[in-house]
Amino acid sequence: MEYRNLGHSGVKVSPLCLGAMTFGEADQDSFMHKVSADESTSFRLIDRALDAGVNFIDTADVYGQDGLSERVLGKWFDQHKRRDEVVLATKFRFRMGGGPNGTGASRRRIVQCVEDSLRRLRTDRIDLYQIHMQDIDTPEEETLRALDDLIRQGKVLYLGASNYAAYRLMESLALADARHLTRFVSLQAQYSLVVRDLEREHVPLCRRQGLGVLPWSPLARGFLSGKYKQGQEPPSGTRFATWRERYEALDTPRNWRILGALQEVAGQCGASCSQVALRWLMQRETVSSVIMGVRTMAQLEDNLKAAELSLSASQMQQLTEASAFELGYPYDFLERVQRRW
Repeated sequence: MEYRNLGHSGVKVSPLCLGAMTFGEADQDSFMHKVSADESTSFRLIDRALDAGVNFIDTADVYGQDGLSERVLGKWFDQHKRRDEVVLATKFRFRMGGGPNGTGASRRRIVQCVEDSLRRLRTDRIDLYQIHMQDIDTPEEETLRALDDLIRQGKVLYLGASNYAAYRLMESLALADARHLTRFVSLQAQYSLVVRDLEREHVPLCRRQGLGVLPWSPLARGFLSGKYKQGQEPPSGTRFATWRERYEALDTPRNWRILGALQEVAGQCGASCSQVALRWLMQRETVSSVIMGVRTMAQLEDNLKAAELSLSASQMQQLTEASAFELGYPYDFLERVQRRW
């Protein structure tokens, strides 16, 4: 397993990150109901991932219900005593309690959230603490100062952002520099062959500012796994058999063209579609680690092989061209004139 720096930081992470959103049997009130792994399966997935060289695990307080994913991880840490082998990432921001202060990124909320996560995870520190989405109701300086305090207290080691608009991310980085506060080292965002919008603003920003990109939903919620066929119903037991509206939104000529190119390259490599889709991201600039969400051992074993794969320049170009997307103004104007922006 190769290891990479997490953005401009000195910490090394595996190019595949184990996403823990599916960990724990979520009840019917959770959006993860019927698409998650029970505790014993989750433990086996963690064991196998670490044994294969994965050293990076990502979760969030909101995954499952009542911090379910964090509680599962905390129990695994307590039983296996392998905490120091893991670069542990979690997130805060979304609602975890009632009342007007049960959500957001205020200082009051951050102090409460970090203590709750530390308790559920049964650990004394969080390696990468990420704000799950920007909070336009809270001044960014308030959020950054509270997070900087956590760094100084040793409860958090690195900071990351997720689901930020580019303007807000740049404002945050500039503010951190001006106020001598700890800046973000990473951006976790949706990124895949299907969803490449990040390349308009965020990828150039991260490249220039030294942030590592952590793609979530790299297989477009499983669409790029190759199990779906144009004009056919989603196979029973898959996410899209439950989430029909999301499947219908993906049923476009562009996406089937992407899948066709993916299948062709996978055939050339003797690999699965999932492996190739993950590897395409791993070879994109600014990507530090790709978050893989798995709920079965078969899915994990398949995804792990992406770390052993290598795509040629022509294969990368084939996939990039097949997944070309409309840039929109002013990016198309800039691209026509200078071939870059």
